[in-house]
Amino acid sequence: MPAASAIKVMVVDDQASMRAMIRRALQDFGFKDVRDKPSGPEALAAVRADRVHLIISDFNMPEMDGIQLLEQVRGDPVIGKTVFIMLTGSSDREIVQKAAALGVNNYLVKPFAPAVLKEKIERVFGELT
Repeated sequence: MPAASAIKVMVVDDQASMRAMIRRALQDFGFKDVRDKPSGPEALAAVRADRVHLIISDFNMPEMDGIQLLEQVRGDPVIGKTVFIMLTGSSDREIVQKAAALGVNNYLVKPFAPAVLKEKIERVFGELT
């Protein structure tokens, strides 16, 4: 049971309002180190420079979508094992299957309640203290 305060998180979403909502929810759960970036390439560079334990990424983004970001993370020998939760506004089976094949740790369909986000994180890390 890790303390949420010990887990470093990167939130990746091209919508500032969604990043702010997720950040607020994470802080309410006790997370202290929450970073965010508006694009896949920026998040990837930041995570490579300063590793995190959890990436929460939107699927639908310009430049690099969530699947491409997941592919880059999984293909990197240093950050490849980082926990990755994908957010999407679509429950498109193809996206879900592709993410699963690439080793996504969990999946969340927008809109979602903060309690559901917490549940998805706890399924990977165990109960947050």
